[in-house]
This record gives sequence, structure tokens and C-alpha cells, in this order.
Amino acid sequence: MTHPHFFDMAPVVRTRDPLAALLGAASGGVLEYRYLDAVRLAGHSCPTVAGAFLMGRAALSALYADRLPERGGIAVRMPAPQNEGTTGVIAQVLTLLTGAAADNGFQGIGGRHARNGLLGYAERRDGDAVIFRRLDNGNAVAVALDISPVPADPNLRALLAAILQDRADARQQAAFADAWQDRVRRLLLEFADDPRVVRVARVAA
Repeated sequence: MTHPHFFDMAPVVRTRDPLAALLGAASGGVLEYRYLDAVRLAGHSCPTVAGAFLMGRAALSALYADRLPERGGIAVRMPAPQNEGTTGVIAQVLTLLTGAAADNGFQGIGGRHARNGLLGYAERRDGDAVIFRRLDNGNAVAVALDISPVPADPNLRALLAAILQDRADARQQAAFADAWQDRVRRLLLEFADDPRVVRVARVAA
């Protein structure tokens, strides 16, 4: 698979998954997730996918500052219904990183390691923050994303319109793809730790 080189330069999320350790899927259960994994899951690279990846990274870092985050040990609550906007896409990336799954997720082994029911959705829009809560101690954080500090190329909209109207040539199509991914690149490499972009707040138990 050929992909933009900056994918390999993006932050890496490391977790420990007790289920992976139990079943011998990874030595010590240690799993590393890279941005390319999120792209493969979503089938595309965009600010939403990159932003979701950074949101999960920030939440895990805040909740497990002293050790590797425990994949499968976190409940995630989305702030909107699953069919609203990009909520479903974001949730899929967060499931990748945290293991939290909806009711159709893994049901566990002998009463342990269940992932089903750990991902929930609001019935109606309830703010913009995703709530991540540790199952072992109840500690929680609210994480919100604002990509407005990372402006898009001013020509992007016109280029996209030309493509959607089937009047763009190969040069315009390439220009659009480059401009689109350049915003993703800046988000991942220049703004990954910017508190204006990824906002993390503690939530009372």
C-alpha cells in the first residue's frame, strides 16, 4: 500500500490489551496503533479520522499518565446519535484505540474481557465532547475537537466542486488530493498537542 509519507511520522498510540495477552495475539498484550491503522479502518484519510485518532490518544494519555493505557478497560460515550454527521466514523476510530464496542462487540470469556456495551451514544446532541471513563477507578475525561485553527487550502472548495461536477482534469484532481492531505498532515504533525485543537477536561466521578 502506497500512502503519504507523513502517515509514518504521525504520533503512535501504545496500549496494553489483556485479551491480546491472554490469547497470544501480542507479546505482553502490547499493541501499537498508527494513523495508517485508522486510515485502513475508515478507508480514507481526512481531518475527522485524524482528529478522532488524536482525541483517543489524548484521552488515553490523560487517563493513564503513569502506565500503558488498558485497551478494553475504558467506556466511551459519544455526544450524539450514531447516525448524526461524522459521529459513527469517530466512534469506529475510538473503538480501534480503546476496544470499547457497542452492544454487538465481543462478549468476553468467562465473564472477563467483554467489550460489548462499552461504547454508547447520546439520544440527541449533547455537546461536542466525547467522555472516556476508566472502568477500574471511574476516572473520566471529556475530549473535544476543534480543527478551525488548522485552516484548509482556500482553493479546496473550488477544486472539489470541479471534481464533483466531472469537469476537473488530472492536474486539478491531484491538486485537490494534495491540498486535502496537507491539512491532515498539519493536524497530525503540527497541532497534535495543541490544546486549542484537542481539548481535554477532567470529569467528576
